[in-house]
This record gives sequence, C-alpha cells and structure tokens, in this order.
Amino acid sequence: MFIALDFDQTFTRDPKAWTDFIHLMQREGHTVYCVTMRYPEGKEYQVVNQALGHLVDGLFCTGRKGKRTFMAERQINIDVWIDDMPDFIIMDAAA
Repeated sequence: MFIALDFDQTFTRDPKAWTDFIHLMQREGHTVYCVTMRYPEGKEYQVVNQALGHLVDGLFCTGRKGKRTFMAERQINIDVWIDDMPDFIIMDAAA
C-alpha cells in the first residue's frame, strides 16, 4: 500500500504519534511518502526534510499544485491519503 502523509497541520500536530505510525506501516511492508504543498526549494523544503526526510520513503513538495495529479505525473498512485485539508489532494492552492 502507498500512503501519502501531509506535513503541515497533520504530521506537525503530533510528530511522535505520526512517527510511530510511519514505522508501523513500514514494518508491515507499506510505503509512506510525505506529500506537501510546500515549495521544493529553500527553507520550506528544508523544514520538511529535517523533520521527515529520514523517516519516509520519499518526500514530495508540489509547489502548491494538487497532490493527486502531482504524484500521478510521477507515476506514483497513492492508495491512502492522510491530510487535514483533503481538498488540496485534488485542487491547486493559490500561490
């Protein structure tokens, strides 16, 4: 199973619990990605990479683009989305 975990207001609300969740899913053979609408460069990326880069199987910053389309363009089909703002899985955000 491919799982996409949002960063802001999802992972950041309870980092310890989400870290435990990531480890559990990986032990069960699942792939966990961080998919965030942050920009893929500069401080925005560095903050996410420092918190999650060593934990997840991949880190994707969409640059405010809709997450589902962004991941599909990379030929990664997510089975389960975990996001505090699910609208942004399917739609872009204002820049």
